[in-house]
Amino acid sequence: MKRHPFIMAVCSDFAGQLRGKGFPAEDLADRLAKGVGWTPTNVMINCFGAIPATPFGPRGDLILLPDPGAELKVDFEDGSVPEHFFLGDILDMARAPWSCCTRSYLKQGIERLRAEFGLRLRVAFEHEFYHGGVAERPGGSYGLDAIRKAGDFPHALIAAMAAAGIEPETVLPEYGPCQIEATMHPALALQAADRAAMLRQIVHALAFRQGGWASFSPVVTPGIVGNGVHVHFSLEDEAGRPLSHDPAAPDGVSALASRFIAGILRQGRALCGLTAPSVLSYERLKPNSWSTNVTNLGWRDREAFVRICPVSDVPGEDVSRGFNFEYRAADGAATPHLVLGALIRAGLAGLEAGEPAPPATRDGPGSLSPEDWERQGIRPLPASLAEALDMLEAAGDVLIENAEMRTAYLMHKRGEIAAVEGLELAELAAKYARVY
Repeated sequence: MKRHPFIMAVCSDFAGQLRGKGFPAEDLADRLAKGVGWTPTNVMINCFGAIPATPFGPRGDLILLPDPGAELKVDFEDGSVPEHFFLGDILDMARAPWSCCTRSYLKQGIERLRAEFGLRLRVAFEHEFYHGGVAERPGGSYGLDAIRKAGDFPHALIAAMAAAGIEPETVLPEYGPCQIEATMHPALALQAADRAAMLRQIVHALAFRQGGWASFSPVVTPGIVGNGVHVHFSLEDEAGRPLSHDPAAPDGVSALASRFIAGILRQGRALCGLTAPSVLSYERLKPNSWSTNVTNLGWRDREAFVRICPVSDVPGEDVSRGFNFEYRAADGAATPHLVLGALIRAGLAGLEAGEPAPPATRDGPGSLSPEDWERQGIRPLPASLAEALDMLEAAGDVLIENAEMRTAYLMHKRGEIAAVEGLELAELAAKYARVY
């Protein structure tokens, strides 16, 4: 069969999916200048491929403009066509950013952080996913044999990440059966979000080419540890100098970073509506599940909402560049651009308020008294997506300042809730596993 080089222009949408349009490769220069046509209601397609409701109807036209700096091209060298796409921005017909473009939402947050405080966010995503189609190795958590049974998938994954410029850091067998974690080196916020979206596509493409499948769903097998997306972040100035660490400050957290984190903690429950945005997400955000379930800052605690990550304890060693924080209430149902855009806005609210974060818990929030919880502002996370969306709506313009986007997003997610109402947990897990 004769094949013709083909490229996709794609955007990351409310459902955490990449959707777009394709064109012949020889048209690339023209499409980089003019984009491809797009439709407002496309953003209302939920993860199951339906449009339960839309504020836009059949009306309106947009432009999806590929970004030449967000190209993925990977030849898996298996005789099939390469993966080749560009992430892009959705613009209105006057070529201004469209209100519901998730990538523009992140860009606007990045620009506010720079313009108002002279700051940048450096970010690294950790993705956990289920690798289907391979033999499960009982007791294989973190085991060499679990990687061996994955065949050449881990080797091919690292090669594909490197070919895409994603800078692989680690690939490892995680705690759950057939669960793998892939991490990448830190990058500035927009590039980090683009890379996160690209990584998911590389994993799916590679699994498909090998006759298997992969899922980033928060829960693939009920009763088994779920898949999270852990977002590591640190603050720096516009010259790249790290600003998160102060060895003389409590827990080593600089005053600037403390204020930024205080905003994230204060908006924590509302943030979940954007960072844990599926009905199934709340099966993972439970106590004693190695995720998180309250809005606390924790010292090297993998069940904290925001974790102060470990650095060397060797006296006199400069750890400022490696000192970072980990947001743990995100999963693969969330669009990386919405996750980072929301975290930046919450952090901006904290910087503007000027109040420091509470002390980091050392033995988990369960070791604190109710009075400590009240004094430190620790609150339980929402128990459901419906509750999280109510809190997001109550947050008003703090996390989503554009009213059109806020209305559309809430409508989208409430439609998703209605679509799975009444399903048992096993049915729910199976349904989400297929789409993520």
